[in-house]
Amino acid sequence: MTWDDLGDGARELATLVHEDGYRPDMVLAIARGGMLVAAALGYALGVKNTFTMNVEFYTGIDARLDMPMILPPVPDLVDFAETRVLIVDDVADTGATLALVREFCAGKVAEARCAVLYEKPQSSVRCEYVWRRTDRWITFPWSARDPVGAVEAGGVESVTSGAPLRAT
Repeated sequence: MTWDDLGDGARELATLVHEDGYRPDMVLAIARGGMLVAAALGYALGVKNTFTMNVEFYTGIDARLDMPMILPPVPDLVDFAETRVLIVDDVADTGATLALVREFCAGKVAEARCAVLYEKPQSSVRCEYVWRRTDRWITFPWSARDPVGAVEAGGVESVTSGAPLRAT
């Protein structure tokens, strides 16, 4: 996936939501992968009310915990009984993360629907809004490179091409 794909995918997801007649009051991003997608959807749909929910599941490439865990701070959904929520993530792989967040919202909000860039066939959750379906591993542009300062096997810090910009 490219950065341009993120923009195109988010815009197409927003169009699907709009054409379906769903008007979310809130966009709930599943951190970390869903944050950029959720922000783009929020802008495209004109929804300023955005929240983030930290859920840990993946620990590496195709490596995950036994079950997803909600990490603090946990959103307090008090007085949201009339709120329509759009839950957003980058991918519905197993579906376990989306299922956990959807269950968390159940009975606390008026309605919760899910939007993802990618949905895999094995996902236990069928999202209402999907940009692409695939059974392949997706390399997202925001996680394709090692973190800044990560030390590689040879003891050399990862370096990108070109000199870094420094604030003056």
